[in-house]
Amino acid sequence: MSTQAPVPTLVPAFDAIVSLGELQDHGPTRAGHRRIIPITGGSLRGAVEAEILPGGADWQIMRTDGALEIDGRYSARTRSGDLVHLRVSGVRSGSPAVLASLLAGAAVPSADYYFRTNVSIETSAPGLEHLQHSLFVASCVRRAATVEYRAYRVT
Repeated sequence: MSTQAPVPTLVPAFDAIVSLGELQDHGPTRAGHRRIIPITGGSLRGAVEAEILPGGADWQIMRTDGALEIDGRYSARTRSGDLVHLRVSGVRSGSPAVLASLLAGAAVPSADYYFRTNVSIETSAPGLEHLQHSLFVASCVRRAATVEYRAYRVT
């Protein structure tokens, strides 16, 4: 009997394109420099096929070291009408110049910054219930009006 834990691997699960609204800069607050970015739509493709609904947001904290703490929450609806709630948390960091370019909407190579998240899924859809029993991590890319990511199931 082995007492060693299995070594996890990453299995591609789904791709997301998240459409973003205009950044709301709340400035320094007791929690830190708060920024909120509305989520206006998008899509999920792969293990879950759904359209992202408007109404979610990414509640960010800009840390004193320039990195962003990501706290995104949004819903998606499948073709059959089932709802899926996603919570995405993580970090985006890079040099001050790269982060300023991203904020300005410039196209920046994804290798120039770090943007990783974990994705938690909640749903009452029987056909998607299995997604609630796994951990997902994502490698993300920030574009001018979207965030795109591939989520991987951690085995």
